[in-house]
Amino acid sequence: MAQITGILLAAGASRRFGGDKLSYRLPNGSAVAEQACRNLAQAVDRLVAVVRPGADGVAAMLEAAGARVIVCEDADNGMGASLACAIAASADAEAWLVALADMPWIAPQTIDLVAAALRNGAAIAAPCRQGRRGHPVGFAGHLAADLLDLHGDNGAKSVIERYRPKLQLVEVADPGILRDIDTPDDLIQT
Repeated sequence: MAQITGILLAAGASRRFGGDKLSYRLPNGSAVAEQACRNLAQAVDRLVAVVRPGADGVAAMLEAAGARVIVCEDADNGMGASLACAIAASADAEAWLVALADMPWIAPQTIDLVAAALRNGAAIAAPCRQGRRGHPVGFAGHLAADLLDLHGDNGAKSVIERYRPKLQLVEVADPGILRDIDTPDDLIQT
């Protein structure tokens, strides 16, 4: 069974939100990134969070939630650069489970199911709801070179496309796999 390193991508600039969305408090009192971090932490063997330079408050919050925090100096180059930074910082991992810090509503049980698919040998695993692939997405260790080569703001979409036949979708009823926070309106419960 693969040992899984969780990667929480928390290095975005929150431009569309108009402020620090990751520190915004949810109705349960947790900050957005803190909740996403805790949800991911319970399903992985270790956890790395990637933040942008100067995000000291978010970094401290994620460290308190159990993550080893990495500052990605190239965060302005997009999600792909942040993910490559995290892969480089955890290159000894057998597999990675990648989650986004602005997706606090993914059910822990969903994350467990994706982690189980990785532990059982999936090359790439992701949850799916009503025909739509969501987050988090897991990658086996043999894809490290592909992940290290990422850049730009598309994250790992190119890797998923390149290895589409190896993608194992896990059907879930969880709407949280598709729900992120880009603007303050996204915080309104539906």
